[in-house]
Amino acid sequence: MDDFLTRLTQRFANRFVSRWLVLAIDLLLVFCCYVLALLTRLNFSLDEFAAQFLMERALWVTTVYGIGFLLAQSFSGVVRHTGLHDAIKVFRGVVWATAILLIVRWTAERLKLPQQHFLLVFHSTIAILFALTTLVLIGSRFVFKLVYHQLVRGRAAQMGILGDRQNAIIYGAGDAGVIARNGISADKASGYRVIAFMDDEPGKQNRRLQGLRVYAPSAILESDFALENGVSVVILAIQNIDAERKAAIIERCLEKGLQVKSIPPVERWINGEFSTRQLRPVRIEDVLQRQEIRLDNDRVRDALTDRVVMVTGAAGMIGSGLANQILHYKPARLILVDQAETPMYELEQEMRKLPAALQPAMFFAMGDIRNERRMRTLFERFRPHYVFHAAAYKHVPLMEANVHEAVHVNVFGTQQLADLSLEYGVDRFVMVSTDKAVNPTNVMGASKRLAEIYTQSLSPDPNDSLRPEARAEALSDDAASTKFITTRFGNVLGSNGSVLPLFRKQIADGGPITVTHPDITRYFMTIPEACSLVLEAGVMGTGGEIFVFDMGKSVRIVDVARKMIQLSGLEVDKDIRIEFTGLRPGEKLYEELLASSENTLPTHHPKIMRAQVRRYPLGEVGANMKELKRLLFATDEATVVARMKVMVPEFVSNNSPFEALDKNRFAGSTAKGHGVAGGG
Repeated sequence: MDDFLTRLTQRFANRFVSRWLVLAIDLLLVFCCYVLALLTRLNFSLDEFAAQFLMERALWVTTVYGIGFLLAQSFSGVVRHTGLHDAIKVFRGVVWATAILLIVRWTAERLKLPQQHFLLVFHSTIAILFALTTLVLIGSRFVFKLVYHQLVRGRAAQMGILGDRQNAIIYGAGDAGVIARNGISADKASGYRVIAFMDDEPGKQNRRLQGLRVYAPSAILESDFALENGVSVVILAIQNIDAERKAAIIERCLEKGLQVKSIPPVERWINGEFSTRQLRPVRIEDVLQRQEIRLDNDRVRDALTDRVVMVTGAAGMIGSGLANQILHYKPARLILVDQAETPMYELEQEMRKLPAALQPAMFFAMGDIRNERRMRTLFERFRPHYVFHAAAYKHVPLMEANVHEAVHVNVFGTQQLADLSLEYGVDRFVMVSTDKAVNPTNVMGASKRLAEIYTQSLSPDPNDSLRPEARAEALSDDAASTKFITTRFGNVLGSNGSVLPLFRKQIADGGPITVTHPDITRYFMTIPEACSLVLEAGVMGTGGEIFVFDMGKSVRIVDVARKMIQLSGLEVDKDIRIEFTGLRPGEKLYEELLASSENTLPTHHPKIMRAQVRRYPLGEVGANMKELKRLLFATDEATVVARMKVMVPEFVSNNSPFEALDKNRFAGSTAKGHGVAGGG
């Protein structure tokens, strides 16, 4: 008999039962439940009166439940994949039917119909029927699902479909862990055999859960447990876990040579139920991620709601991240500016998936920030209150070889937007800068530092040596109302310029992974965190500040490469080699953020600091910018870079052809020249 059922199940394994057949079976069960409910109400003593009207009332009740099921579409799901979503639809159908029965009875009573009328179903019978049908209809679906998977699993085992299964431990002995274990056990091709749980909560440790023991993480990860029990995989099944704790667990698993996989958030489960097909390898972002900084969202909301906001470089990772966050503060209009057509199209398609209420606020503007006429048209048409300037060239080696373009975009593109912001009375201009602007060693970093210097000079400085009357001539009256603010941060996880996409591609290609230097380090942060910082800085600044932010510890890039290889289930130097290629032109070994106490001042947020940097007088900056613009495209690259070094005294080239310009540059004034460098 078992063999017959197994063959039958295998034969129809890929076929779906007609939803009308499911409805018919549900109605048959309702009919039976009504009879049982009536018998229960009568203490299983069916008198002559009840027996006389049993059939017509049973048919009436079944018809009403059919209407309820049609309204709720409770029969439309695939029974063998029943999940929470399907159970809710069944419950809704039962609620609809119960409501109809009660309304009809109430109406019949008001019409004084005779007691024996089939519409007058007993209240107690309706209540009992509600409980019975809910239990039977939902329970029958899960029973069928369980039987189906057991029969298919048995058949698969006989045919050798299952193959070898890896021993796994689930980290997390809560609801998500139990659901993950059930999903793995039910999936005929999951490839895993769960042998234990581990959990940080002492109250769960050393107990048994579904017949499996719950261990403390230290009992497994600080011992030879995995080796002795043939464990090769750890599955992370905790929904709300501290980012640093999660990273520590992953690190320890990698040290033990264990693969690490995770289940997605509950809201991404299929029909409210976890599927083993959703198990994914842990990514390096999970290892590098740290606890996100909590910012003052109320302050940002008050500032941006019902205001016109412009974002330049909107198709980039930071620009698009800013756009997504700004939209949820309900601006009156969001102007998204970028010159890259394909990324802009992709951004538009992605943003169009957002709720319809947000759509009217968005305007996608193609345009180059160097194009004065196009930018002026946008400012004239939309009159933005806030400008978040994220457009820039940022790839260090590429800009080292294309000096004129780097200066044209990063310096004079920024100058043009800042000047238009003054002219059109923008409330706040927030510039996205980089840690490479601190003591720059490359053209890209120096160009961003020049952009910082210019925008900062547009804000009044109490120590500015420029006479008040001269400042009045240099700045329009709108300058006092426009606040210029700069934010600096390091590398962003997942951005186009990050090493992570490159390493991922190199691993997929079979290696090797290329790292420029064994000691090179970088700071990392998440895109949402970076964008939140920019928004917070935009509303907290009073003008002229450069905000930096506590990015934690810097990370050795070679360590990142090793972890990415391990997370891919491969071995370093055996499956994938790491090669050192040497520093690229303009590249630093270590990035700086001005995080030391002597170079920063605290703000209202413990993780956000204000850099103490030299502020240049507006008159001096203006004269230097005119001279740089005169040289741009009229002279060779070396002359332009030489002028940049005069304007940014701390700019000392590294591993670059422009190192020759630094010889004897600080002769006689080295101390003075580097005295301004501490603040970048």
